[in-house]
Amino acid sequence: MLVTSKVLCGLHSSGLRWSERLADVLREMGFFTSKCEKDIWMHDKGDHCEHMSAHVDDLMIASKDPDSIVKLLTETHQFKLKGTGPTKFHLGCDFFRDEEGVLCYAPKKHIEKILENHRRIFGTCPKPATSPLVNGDHPKLDASELLNEDDQKLCQSLIGALQWVIQIGRFDVQTAVMSLSRFRAVPRQGHLNRVKRVRGCLSKMRHATNKIRTDAPDHSNIPVKMCDWELTCHADAKEEISLDAPKPKGKPATMTSCFDANPHHGLISGKSVAGIPH
Repeated sequence: MLVTSKVLCGLHSSGLRWSERLADVLREMGFFTSKCEKDIWMHDKGDHCEHMSAHVDDLMIASKDPDSIVKLLTETHQFKLKGTGPTKFHLGCDFFRDEEGVLCYAPKKHIEKILENHRRIFGTCPKPATSPLVNGDHPKLDASELLNEDDQKLCQSLIGALQWVIQIGRFDVQTAVMSLSRFRAVPRQGHLNRVKRVRGCLSKMRHATNKIRTDAPDHSNIPVKMCDWELTCHADAKEEISLDAPKPKGKPATMTSCFDANPHHGLISGKSVAGIPH
């Protein structure tokens, strides 16, 4: 008879079981999921809401009293937490405050890891570039030779690392990486060269930082353009507002939307590229 103690191999559904267990605990603590993202949890505290984001077993807590939440998770629900305290590094992104005390985030360590990996693979650092792609460049028109199977896998891996750096803050390379991702299945040498250029742009601008400011922006100097939508497909559009949305808490916020488009970006397909950061 074989008796196995402390088996190391896990179930195929271990990730799901963990997610269900964490969800049950957070609901018991009074949290509920955001309507926009199921892995963002909220807790109504009267005059404000606590927030918690969960990425597998990595948690980030935004609360006036985070220690009480950590205590509940560890002592009452027997979770083993490590690395608790003010957030300094999370999911490959660095968090810090500048000389004015403003909270900032930037994937500096992740970019250094990308550059070190580049040096290991190609034997040299990527050539610094001031922009992700050359102005007017169209990767779809590239007719260079197709990569072999090994280089295809390499190109796909390099693009994957760039996709993650976008997720954690470097939105400036998003359009370039999106354009190159379309050729991941069968990339050419020209596409690989462009991927190297994007890495060169990250190298030159490796210290770019996002700052989280809590003061309301002043848009008084921006002219208001009134548009007549009656002759467009949006003439009868109505805003759908959820009837069970959580009540807003705290200070009012000003929504700022910046949009840009590159019509006929794809010279062969005729498709355009648009971006709208809020």
